[in-house]
Amino acid sequence: MIDEVNELTLLGKSSTHYELNSPSYKILETFPNKYPYRDYIITHTTKEFTSLCPKTGQPDFAQITITYVANLVCVESKSLKLYLFSYRGEGSFMETICNRILEDLITVCNPKKMRIEAKFAPRGGVETIIVAEFVQ
Repeated sequence: MIDEVNELTLLGKSSTHYELNSPSYKILETFPNKYPYRDYIITHTTKEFTSLCPKTGQPDFAQITITYVANLVCVESKSLKLYLFSYRGEGSFMETICNRILEDLITVCNPKKMRIEAKFAPRGGVETIIVAEFVQ
């Protein structure tokens, strides 16, 4: 079985353009799930997520874990990396970011289930963990 890659525009490019403050679901690319009849779990984790506090402009650092059961398509990992990187200059509350990531991924890949866990580094001694979930 050969995977179809003709629709992917970011994977395999010799140069990469990084958006720094304009997160959009339009950055995300997908490919067909060859096993939509089987529920299997896909997990993507980054320990290098960065965004900005909307009030102070100070950076917030997080580990983002995306876990989902695909429906008809899967999210392509390079486009996901570029999408998450685009939050680097975004001033938003942690709760907003976690829920926005979930909504954008639902828009693009319409999963059977999805869970986003955003574990933000401590600020003033307080660690913040946000979990947003979707079940079709």
